[in-house]
Amino acid sequence: MFVGEQPGDQEDRAGHPFVGPAGKLLNEALAEAGIDRATVYVTNVVKHFKWTPSERGKRRIHKKPRYAEIQACRPWLDAELRVVKPEILVCLGGTAAQSLLGRRFSVNRQRGQLVESSLARYVMATVHPSSILRAPDSRARQLQRHAFVNDLKKVARLFGNRRAA
Repeated sequence: MFVGEQPGDQEDRAGHPFVGPAGKLLNEALAEAGIDRATVYVTNVVKHFKWTPSERGKRRIHKKPRYAEIQACRPWLDAELRVVKPEILVCLGGTAAQSLLGRRFSVNRQRGQLVESSLARYVMATVHPSSILRAPDSRARQLQRHAFVNDLKKVARLFGNRRAA
């Protein structure tokens, strides 16, 4: 199970998580890591798209959800966790990680590390794919994407170990 922050503009319009640019990057990285997207459940902590209009008024610009909004959506996420019963849970980005693993969790410090949690047998956090898209230049995007794929390869190994058990 992969958990992101909130739907983006395209996800909000489509009604499905990770179908926009960040979803495309996630799909490519999953494939490169050897994980079939069809075998994982993907969702978000916040179920609505929080946005402001762009200065030109043509685009809806993402706005970080507040703690109260995260808490208001938590019952839906808890229900998904109960139904999916993930053995492997991956938090994509700080908002997802902090909402599930505690407000003191730091993706920068604990990225790619397994952490103890009652939510799943294996739990880890990595960056949100959208952060890679926002990197300042192509070299930075390439380095961040490589690190992201390496995190997903750790998940793929866990997935392989889980299947062997």
